[in-house]
Amino acid sequence: MIIQIEPESDIPIYQQITNQIIVGIARGSIQQGESLPSVRTFAADLGINMHTVNKSYHQLEKKGMIRIVPKSGAVISSPQDFNESSLERLKDDYQLLIAESLVVGMSNEQIKELVSSIIMNFKKLNN
Repeated sequence: MIIQIEPESDIPIYQQITNQIIVGIARGSIQQGESLPSVRTFAADLGINMHTVNKSYHQLEKKGMIRIVPKSGAVISSPQDFNESSLERLKDDYQLLIAESLVVGMSNEQIKELVSSIIMNFKKLNN
């Protein structure tokens, strides 16, 4: 698993780690049941504070994407059943992105095409 940190980015480092792990899972480069490096090892490899990696792992656990097993580390969860809680959380995230898209002048059709092309890119990588 390759994680690239951009220290100059406006995105906090813990969020960069979280985002890249989520994309890795969606692309299939990180598989269900696979273990992530220990917090200590991951932090050392990336040259960052352990608390930063820990914050990322807890964020992923809260979203149900990993399970943190004491003494064993973090393991990629199996896909969860899509439920009302997941729908509400994602709906909130999408609303802001769609609002921003509309504010910058994208049409409904452009937004739909963008979302479709992103989904297709993930599907191509998984096949």
